[in-house]
Parts: sequence; C-alpha cells; structure tokens
Amino acid sequence: MLRKLLHWWQESRSSFWFVPAVVVLDAVVLAIVLITVDATVDLPVVEQWPLLFDSGAAGARGLLTAVAGSMITVAGIWAAGDCAESFHLVSRKPFYIALGTVANRHGRVAGINLGGGYATFPGVVGTAVTKICQVEVARTGLQEKELRKLGIEWESAVIKSRTKAGYYPGAGAITVKVLAERGSGRLLGGQIVGMEGSAKRIDVLATALHAGFTVEEMIHLDLGYAPPFSPVWDPVVIAARVVAKKLSPSAD
Repeated sequence: MLRKLLHWWQESRSSFWFVPAVVVLDAVVLAIVLITVDATVDLPVVEQWPLLFDSGAAGARGLLTAVAGSMITVAGIWAAGDCAESFHLVSRKPFYIALGTVANRHGRVAGINLGGGYATFPGVVGTAVTKICQVEVARTGLQEKELRKLGIEWESAVIKSRTKAGYYPGAGAITVKVLAERGSGRLLGGQIVGMEGSAKRIDVLATALHAGFTVEEMIHLDLGYAPPFSPVWDPVVIAARVVAKKLSPSAD
C-alpha cells in the first residue's frame, strides 16, 4: 500500500505545492508530515521514503529524533506529532510523550517553517492530567525513577491540604508532591492527586519548570487567592516551602 501511495504522490506532484506523506512505523500510521514539492525537479527523497528510518533519522525508539517541528536528516521532510521525540527541558535529553497538546505545538512549528517562516520548538516538561471517577491526577517534570536513572540527587516533600479554604463548602482533599535538586534547589517535578480543583494546579509547577525556578523562588509566586478557590497558602506553594526547608533547614 505504501508503494502505491508513493507512486500516486510522484505522479501528482505537478499539481501540488505540498504533498502529504504518511509516516508508517511498525505498520501503524502515527503522524503526518509534509514534503516540500518542486514540480520542476525529480524527488529522490520521495523514492527513498521507505528508507527514511534507515537514514539516521530514527532513534532507539524508532522515532524521528529531530527537535520536534524541525527538518530531519532527509532534506524537505518535517517531523511532528507522535512520530517525533521532543526535548525535555529538565533532563536536557530527548523525550517522548504522545499528547495532543504537544503534537499541536509540533504541527504549528512545522507549519510556520513550511510556509516560509521561522520557528523552533524549545521542548516539554512532561505535563499531563487525567481523572479517574472523582479523583483528579496530574504530573509534570521528572519522577523519582527518572531522576534515579539520570543520576540526579533530589529531595522531595508530600503535603496534604484542601482545594479551597477549609471552612468553605465543597473543599476537597488534595495531595501534592514536589521534587527539587539537592544543592541548587532547582525544581525538578511534581505530582498532584485530589478532588475537583486539584489537577490544573499542576500548571503552576509546569510554568515554574519552564522558567527554571528553584523551590525558594516558587514560595514568592503571587498566586490568586479567595476562599472558594484556595487556602491562603496554595497547596503547591506549601509543598515548595516544605522542600525548601529540607534543602536549607534555616529557610522558611
């Protein structure tokens, strides 16, 4: 089937500025990339498409290893979506995460470049949320097993709090875990589990990771407060305070 598609694309290239190409990996269609077409020349890159993953563009996972949204090692082919690795801003290493949010940003960057503009994709921090019945779950950054594998020393804290002021009707339980690097105090990641109003608090941690904050810097974030939305000290900031205290017992 792939050979027939390639033959059709070659015959049709005179009428297309961009030819859609399907990336097939392990017989599963994972993503769509675009091949820039010049109708006046032959396209050996199209003829060699089945050899793409033998060209040095594929990594250990069999994924395209270019910085997502940028040109891979075969000229004119741009990778985006679930077929492409990203760059992890915390570990500073290639990282794979199959999420619609990431794929959409990949596609935006690839589209800008294909349209003649210039854009790059800086990377991800691995943020994800979900809900299991009434319980919300979220994560961002690196987990302990990942830190152990990378050889990074860390300190962590787990705190329990409420999603609203304790006296306010509907306040639910929330548990927050924050991890920070020993020595530097750099925020490394966090996880949240709790009732309604818990999961999206992970965005505070995700933003701090993008900014390269330490947990000490997180303590001073000017977050919104009103009894229907949060305790005076937001649970995420409380967790950051506890970790900062462990890292520097004289601080609080």
